[in-house]
Amino acid sequence: MSDATVERPLEPLWRGLLFYRVLTLVTTTAVVLWTLDEHGSPAGAVAVQAVMAAWTAVIGRGYLGGMPRGRLALADLVVTSGVIATTPLVQTAAQIDADAPVSGSIWTPCAVLACALAFGVRGGLGGAAVLCSVLLAVSARAEAELGDIQLIVLVAVSIGYASTVLRRQAERLRAAIGQQAAMAERERLARVVHDGVLQVLGYVHRRGQELGGDAAALAAMAGEQEIALRTLLTTDGAPTGADGLRDVADALRMLGAGRVSVSTPAHPVRLPAAAVEELVAVVGAALANVARHVGPDAPAWVLVEDLGDEVEISVRDEGPGIPDGRLDEAAEQGRLGVARSMRGRVRDLGATITCETGPGRGTEWIIRMPREQT
Repeated sequence: MSDATVERPLEPLWRGLLFYRVLTLVTTTAVVLWTLDEHGSPAGAVAVQAVMAAWTAVIGRGYLGGMPRGRLALADLVVTSGVIATTPLVQTAAQIDADAPVSGSIWTPCAVLACALAFGVRGGLGGAAVLCSVLLAVSARAEAELGDIQLIVLVAVSIGYASTVLRRQAERLRAAIGQQAAMAERERLARVVHDGVLQVLGYVHRRGQELGGDAAALAAMAGEQEIALRTLLTTDGAPTGADGLRDVADALRMLGAGRVSVSTPAHPVRLPAAAVEELVAVVGAALANVARHVGPDAPAWVLVEDLGDEVEISVRDEGPGIPDGRLDEAAEQGRLGVARSMRGRVRDLGATITCETGPGRGTEWIIRMPREQT
């Protein structure tokens, strides 16, 4: 699909409408000229056809020239209603009683089609209501117009529905193209970073552990930055849908590495994109704590569960555990890493986070996100 079709999905329908308008103008003009002597005001009938021809040229240039099509469609409806309203002025009473075509004839529904294209089903029905009301007002026998009215309403609904579907499909396609381009760029950057920065951080991490002492502290910092960088590169791995939701399970699966096991449901677990980004950051912080306090090669497990009314995410390790009161003590000392990076993020989401730990039995962070918060 071309870029023009994606950006302006209704363009073929607008061009088709203009072709139909010109074709019906030629047809109605030929019929009027053929039956000109039967009109009560031949000059008036010719003048009406001239107005229709001039308006067709104006509206065609406006639609193709990029003018606001919604406003043009409304103006089109007003002019077309005026053309129909001239019927008693240019036709004889005998023509009206014989149910002769009103002024404009098959040219007039074009305005309804324009409203349907511009505003969807509601616009089409609104335009049909206005046009049919004017049509009934100039008709001698309302029952004779029921067939035409039904046809106008049916076409208005059909074209309005088609225009709505095409717009939505184009929006989804634009979103998919944008996500694909973003993911491709992210993958390119990930390759560059992996071949450069991550390799260096990994080397510093391993070498520092071997040397020990102050180098071990540098190694721990390098390990933390490596995890943080990997988290940054994988945060947007799960694409955002047109409804603004992302699969948190897919996003967290991308955090899996040799020492990190991620278990998720087989089906997508969709949450608002902003919430998914924050949850990935929280889990990344928990994994960074494992690498720092348990060991760079210590295993960790991430579990995602969809419980229906809430989503539960747990991060578990088999380290020495956190002594009682240690988190509160760290917060009092101004070390707000856990409180700010994890608890603060979760609290802002309207979710809860608990820590189950103890000496010798590892640590497990459990995050619960209620569905009503999403």
